[in-house]
Amino acid sequence: MLRLVAFLSGVIFALGLGLGGMTQPHKVIAFLDLAGRWDPSLAFVMAGAIAVYLPAYRLMKRRGRPLLAPTLELPTRTELDAPLLAGAALFGIGWGLSGFCPGPALVSLTTLAVPALVFGAAMLAGMGLHTLVQRRGAR
Repeated sequence: MLRLVAFLSGVIFALGLGLGGMTQPHKVIAFLDLAGRWDPSLAFVMAGAIAVYLPAYRLMKRRGRPLLAPTLELPTRTELDAPLLAGAALFGIGWGLSGFCPGPALVSLTTLAVPALVFGAAMLAGMGLHTLVQRRGAR
């Protein structure tokens, strides 16, 4: 049952990304272009996501646990450190240059479009590089 719910959640998420225009790099870049031809439509996509998530999150916190999991696990760290800031900067730079972030890029891979394939390959390479750096740091 849990896997079915996870699968259906992924399908709904992918459909939402596609319908909301998040899989269109030109639309994302236009949203980020505040000084040029700004396209505010993705702000409505984000507002819609928040409108769905916020009541569900509050209900889950009030219940003390999610519907399909035994415990509610929330992040406990609150400090900003160099790896977090560097990762956020890399994410933002990559998003701004390519118009893709990981979720929409994965959905876009199904089209086999060259920009999505290039971004997907770069994302995998970055994940591999991160793993190597983490393993060396653990030694």
